[in-house]
Amino acid sequence: MDDIDKKILMLLQRNAKQNTKEIAEKVGLTVSPTFERIKKLEQQGFIKGYVALLDGSKVGKSIVVYSQISLSVHSRELIDDFKTNIANLPEILGCHHVSGNYDFLLKVAVRDMNEYQQFVVDKLSVIKGISNVQSSFVMEEIKNDTAYIL
Repeated sequence: MDDIDKKILMLLQRNAKQNTKEIAEKVGLTVSPTFERIKKLEQQGFIKGYVALLDGSKVGKSIVVYSQISLSVHSRELIDDFKTNIANLPEILGCHHVSGNYDFLLKVAVRDMNEYQQFVVDKLSVIKGISNVQSSFVMEEIKNDTAYIL
């Protein structure tokens, strides 16, 4: 990956709706080589996909919760089972296996406190091996960027 590829990636991270012509002008290439570079970056896995970033409050998901999950035992079977169950829960925007005082950090988006309570009781608590759930509620979002600096 050279400096032009990095520029292309930065531009796409900021606005993936730009067409190839716009990107080409900004990186100093013609359309065809720019298109080829983007395709190559996609094929090599640098670009995983293209998404629209939504405003959670406008789509009825105004509460974001970070849930710290501890497992009762650290066995391969329990960890794999947890990952499989978590992957199927649409309320979870992100799940990270972490080191420290807990095992997993979940980012959960819900409509209100009642919906989070139902999520914990009906979906999270039925997953085998969870010993503790600590929840932190986002009061104000200061920064939520998705772009990597290259």
